[in-house]
Amino acid sequence: MRTANDIMTHEVITLPESAEVAEAAQLMLEKKINGLPVVNADQSVVGVICQSDLVAQQKKISLPSFFTLLDGVFPMSASGELDREIEKISALTVAQAMTRPPVTITPETTVEEIATLMAEKKLYTLPVIKAGKLVGVVGKEDILRTAFSQ
Repeated sequence: MRTANDIMTHEVITLPESAEVAEAAQLMLEKKINGLPVVNADQSVVGVICQSDLVAQQKKISLPSFFTLLDGVFPMSASGELDREIEKISALTVAQAMTRPPVTITPETTVEEIATLMAEKKLYTLPVIKAGKLVGVVGKEDILRTAFSQ
């Protein structure tokens, strides 16, 4: 059974939290990759910035609906969700736009488990962590290449 170790990219390109969103977009376009792990000063993975995070900056804000009950006004959605959506849309740095916390896998995670995780969670860039260190990354193209090259 194939694992992340068999299909992952070992030479991982990362971005610091302080990187600008434009730098992330340019890097993804130049390298033709979907996403990048984001690291803090200790080189620990703190998030993942993907093309979908950058595309989300271009969307229209959906304002929450309200309902009234006994002269009170109540939002239909959580204000935290709206706050996060506004933060992502107005993000200037990778830390503000990235998906967090990062969903990670290990080198021993099977390709089937990775594909299931990607499909169910709509995550297409998964950092591979071993003993607390980033050792690789698996992207959706790695899964497709594995699935259709056999």
